[in-house]
Amino acid sequence: MKVLTVCGLGQGTSLILKMNVEQALGGRGIQADVEHTDVSAASSMQADYIITSNELAESLTEHDATVILVNNYFDMDEINQAIDAHMDS
Repeated sequence: MKVLTVCGLGQGTSLILKMNVEQALGGRGIQADVEHTDVSAASSMQADYIITSNELAESLTEHDATVILVNNYFDMDEINQAIDAHMDS
């Protein structure tokens, strides 16, 4: 499974989201290749899931991946709930 964590510039916040998503997936025993990137690059990258904010998701509506919304990239409760709602463990 390939997961992209996406922010506007693909640097700081998407990296933090990547680490939090890896932690959440690891806690569920879900194996995934998680990469962080910017919204522009994400639109042309292959992925099963994209985790990003509501604002950036609007730029990814044409992508084949399931887009999962997380508004606070630091909130593990929100990340865990989003993963539980969209991914099978």
